[in-house]
Amino acid sequence: MAKASGEPARPDWLPDWLPEAARFYLEHTAKGVSLRVIARRAGCHPSTVLRHVRRFETRRDDPLIDAALDALSRDTDIHAGGATAMTAPFRPDAPATDATIPPQSPRRIDEETLGREARRILRRLVEPGAVLVLGADFERAVVLRDGPGGEMIRTGVLDRAVAQAFALKDWIACRGGGRVAHYAITAAGRAALRRFIEADAAPPEGTAPGGLAEAPSAFAAQHGAWQSRLVEDPDEGGARRMRCNLAESPVAVLGRRREKDGRPFLSPDLVAAAERLRQDFELAQMGPRVAQNWDRFLTGGDRGGFGSGSGTAEGPRAARDRVAAALRDLGPGLGDMALRCCCYLEGLETAERRLGWSARSGKIVLRIALMRLRRHYEESYGGASPLIG
Repeated sequence: MAKASGEPARPDWLPDWLPEAARFYLEHTAKGVSLRVIARRAGCHPSTVLRHVRRFETRRDDPLIDAALDALSRDTDIHAGGATAMTAPFRPDAPATDATIPPQSPRRIDEETLGREARRILRRLVEPGAVLVLGADFERAVVLRDGPGGEMIRTGVLDRAVAQAFALKDWIACRGGGRVAHYAITAAGRAALRRFIEADAAPPEGTAPGGLAEAPSAFAAQHGAWQSRLVEDPDEGGARRMRCNLAESPVAVLGRRREKDGRPFLSPDLVAAAERLRQDFELAQMGPRVAQNWDRFLTGGDRGGFGSGSGTAEGPRAARDRVAAALRDLGPGLGDMALRCCCYLEGLETAERRLGWSARSGKIVLRIALMRLRRHYEESYGGASPLIG
């Protein structure tokens, strides 16, 4: 398809993994393409391109980003045959190729190499106390983390060009400059690592997703904190390990937080009491319905139903009674907080706003509610959980 007169095509001298904002910046600063031409090709407003260009201009305080943009600009001149090329061809009429690109340039990094290095290095950067250290005169960066005795342990090494690619994609951010710069993983880097992990764990294309109705979404899974947990299974006579999302419940998130003395904000027995209330809530099918209820369509009244003494078929009704008894024992306020956070899985900020409470008061009220809920279960059922189903 022919392009418009005076409008350059999308540049092929930049790597495919480069973010669009960095591509806009290099096109405008290194090639002199106007903002309107870039915006017309990208299908956005010129002010959007200008905002991206200004953003990357302010990010040049980062040594890795500054060096990467300089290297990519030099590669642009080399491919264009400019006079600023670092390595001149042997013959004046010889075309410039990738052989004239320096080995440590981000231009040589491809998608496969970047993905492989991201899986290896980002796993190390998410460890507690891990940082990426890069000297001004070093060609390689080092990943260090705190050891058990206070010493620093080296857990990974990567090329400077790969570290520059990480910084351009906003996977790492500078936490300290100077001759030795320190970098830490960002939220975007953690999300990218989760996408890589989910992609590696996904079944091959064209195969069934392991009995599920549809394959899990990698973009939804990046917001989870997946861990394995031992769950008691009476049918198998013991415990079995299951994979669960710890970030799904606000109670589980608070259970991982530590106070100043190192103790968890919510003890394991409080978290277990919250999970017990949620199990009864789910079994009772008390959640809000998002569609038409067809349970009693074409049936009149309680036709075909069971009485109060029907036995095991009354599992949902018994679970509903247990939830009602627990919330009745908690009373107003405490019961509302337990219902919203444990059953509806609302966040603390959302629950505080809907209940009209002050900020940062919900977690204290929730802990008091779970203490009262644990006492209710101990007084009502003792140490054993009621049979469900």
